Amino acid sequence: MKIETKCLHEGYERKNGDPGALPIVQSTTYVFDSTQHIADLFDMPTECMYSRFANPTVDAVEKKIAALEGGAAAMCTTSGQAASLLSVLNLCNAGDSILAVSSLYGGTINLFAVSLKKLGIKCIFVDPEATDEELQNALEPNTKLVFGETLANPALNVFDIERFANFAHKNKIPLIIDNTFPTPILCRPIEFGADIVVHSTTKYMDGHALQGGGVIVDSGKFDWTNGNFPEFTEPDESYHGVVYSETFGNIAYIIKARMQLMRDFGCYPAANSAFLLNLGLETLAVRMERYCKNALAVAEFLQNNENVESVSYPGLKSDKYYERAQKYLPNGTSGVISFVIKGGRERATRFMDALKLASREVHVADIRTCVLHPASMTHRQLTDEQLVAAGINAGMIRFSVGLENVDDILDDIKQAFANS
Repeated sequence: MKIETKCLHEGYERKNGDPGALPIVQSTTYVFDSTQHIADLFDMPTECMYSRFANPTVDAVEKKIAALEGGAAAMCTTSGQAASLLSVLNLCNAGDSILAVSSLYGGTINLFAVSLKKLGIKCIFVDPEATDEELQNALEPNTKLVFGETLANPALNVFDIERFANFAHKNKIPLIIDNTFPTPILCRPIEFGADIVVHSTTKYMDGHALQGGGVIVDSGKFDWTNGNFPEFTEPDESYHGVVYSETFGNIAYIIKARMQLMRDFGCYPAANSAFLLNLGLETLAVRMERYCKNALAVAEFLQNNENVESVSYPGLKSDKYYERAQKYLPNGTSGVISFVIKGGRERATRFMDALKLASREVHVADIRTCVLHPASMTHRQLTDEQLVAAGINAGMIRFSVGLENVDDILDDIKQAFANS
């Protein structure tokens, strides 16, 4: 099936007499005919046994997202932050380190630089355009993974997935990619060598600002038996001595995350949340096409406007990431635009307050146009140096183009410029 068809048909298999739409299984527990049946599920968790690890409605959505990304398996979480956290904790212990690019979403930077540090895990930040030699010099013997973001939020840098994948694999460690903004409709990082993909499903996948969520997708391609990951090749005493690589093969990573981390942290989404997410996924391909079309028109308008200092949108031929976007994102670069307004922080605030159609909110990638000032909102916890490293100017505005008629969006921008 083509990806547009997968959005509608993957995950939930309807049998004779079944509901046409994905049903909500609102239950914490599942009943079995014998004690042995439950014991067998702890050896091979192929069915839902408790809703802290799995639920039939969520399971269908996990299967759909795995199919969309071209992965072997997936696990949903209660937020994108939870997905990023568990994707790292599944590989790292206290004393280990990770390598991450500095242009990540501000919340991820804080998670890695502050919270992981409290757990004894060091994050080494590198410039996304660092040379292979610089990357190699930054690596430490205990570095367990490389982490990047396909389309950085909000700087909109396009990450060179293939180069970083080759670097990571040369050092026998996996590459984890946050693919939130492109979604698998615009980019499938696994096709370029990524090993694990994470999303904040709160954004385009949901699309309607209805519920928070995240997901981890396992490509099923990384060799966990290469000697760098003993937790996959030695018995897990916390889970009746199972050896993940032997028992679960190419889905060892996601099973370990589910039966070890999700068991202990319990950040699993509710069935109703998964049902709402599935509604968003069913229209994802159609929506992404419209987002990209609208955003390109808005970006071209901003590029030629006297009130604007600079525009970042990789879909523009003048953008420094345009050529790389043609490789990784040939069908569009999402509906998010970052632009720097003349007049700095104060003018940015006046412009935003003057908008009438676009809403001011701490969100992005909605069906409705919304706007945010990163330096004073989502990234306010960063120092000035970290803001620069993340590609954020104090006058930068993150403009998330929605599905309204593009003429209405442009008219709103024009009047906001005139009244600010």
